[in-house]
Amino acid sequence: MGVLTLRARLVLALAYVLVLAIGSMLVPLVRSVRDRVNAEVETQALSQAEIVAATYAGGASGDDLVREAARSVRGRVVIVDRRGMVVADSSPGSIGANFSSRAEIASALRGQVTREQRDSSTLGQRILATAVPVVRGGRTDGAVRITQSVDAVSRALRSATLGLVLVGLIVLLLGLAAGALLAASVVRPLVRLSAAARRAGEGDLSVRVPVEGSREQREVGLAFNEMTGRVQRMVDAQRDFVADASHQLRTPLTGLRLRLEEAAATSSGPSLEQIEGGLAEVDRLSGVVTELLILSEAGTARPPDAATDLLAGARRAVERWSSADVVVTGSSSVVRCTVADLDRILDVLIENAIDYGPPGQRITLVGAPGRLDVVDEGPGLAPGEEETIFARFHRGTVGRASRRRGTGLGLPIARELASRWNGNVTLANRASRGTRATIVLPLADGTTPNEPVAAGAA
Repeated sequence: MGVLTLRARLVLALAYVLVLAIGSMLVPLVRSVRDRVNAEVETQALSQAEIVAATYAGGASGDDLVREAARSVRGRVVIVDRRGMVVADSSPGSIGANFSSRAEIASALRGQVTREQRDSSTLGQRILATAVPVVRGGRTDGAVRITQSVDAVSRALRSATLGLVLVGLIVLLLGLAAGALLAASVVRPLVRLSAAARRAGEGDLSVRVPVEGSREQREVGLAFNEMTGRVQRMVDAQRDFVADASHQLRTPLTGLRLRLEEAAATSSGPSLEQIEGGLAEVDRLSGVVTELLILSEAGTARPPDAATDLLAGARRAVERWSSADVVVTGSSSVVRCTVADLDRILDVLIENAIDYGPPGQRITLVGAPGRLDVVDEGPGLAPGEEETIFARFHRGTVGRASRRRGTGLGLPIARELASRWNGNVTLANRASRGTRATIVLPLADGTTPNEPVAAGAA
């Protein structure tokens, strides 16, 4: 199960509180309604029975009384004489029948008021029977019985209960809707802040978020905007310093080179060798200045939809390095990267393969989904140098032992440019002689490419 979002957590917490609150009110309310309905039904039946008994004792027509009472209580009303013989019935067909054996009528004929629930053998259902005596001249002269279906009362109770539950569900849904809106108002600034933070992490330090929402949300938005503003000023100042320093250094370096070339034209012997060595150092310093400028620009904001074909980039590299034996094989794939960044990465890796490999070696560029391998036939890496070789100004064991005067910035530049696109550059020794440099970049369709080949792979 995935991690719940903040919006889901807030809505679930609100739902939990609402269910507890509604349940704690609804259960007692349902019980109260049930007890009240039962009490009202029993009270109404008893009152109606007493009214019928009193009115019938006063000489009113029994037939009219039972019909009116039956409509009022929604049940059956029976009047019996002192012997238990039916003299009036709201349900025709039992006039003259003997009801004295009925327990509630027998009790009423003895002068007792009776209310009880029992199963009716004639109706085949459970009934509530209420019976009261008919008193004339101080003595019991008959009885009035009202019977009501308990199932009908239960249906009424269930209907009332369902109505209350429905009201509770409506309240719950309205509460959840309000909670969802509240959660959205809390989460929306965080989503915008997250998107802005990702853009800032990709180098777009000009991004700002709207200052909105509650006081705490506004404080977070202001703090983020102030932070990105300060970081942007610092990065711009650093980039401007590197650019200015590079520009200012090029002028004296150019002048120094001209003087050394002029001195070399008029010198010979050991002096000429020293001057040529000085010219080589000037060239190396110029390369360091240029590559430091490239490194300072590698963290700038990247184009949002840049994409390029890896194998097409490999073919361009073959054309640029036509003087070397460079071949292309493998499958093509479109990755997230600009043409300029991919070309620069490939140039660094191919140049290293040429400089540190044997003359006449074959360099193979192997394409695969989301990756491109640069395979050479050179001496390989010393044990443990797979990562340290990417440190700035670190030239490795082979580089220090060779006569090549590199800057030690090529591989760091290649990795920095790849990481700009959430990719990577790695180096590993082959099982046979040589090194495999692997460029991994995210596919343009958003899927993740295969992992680089582990050290020692062929």
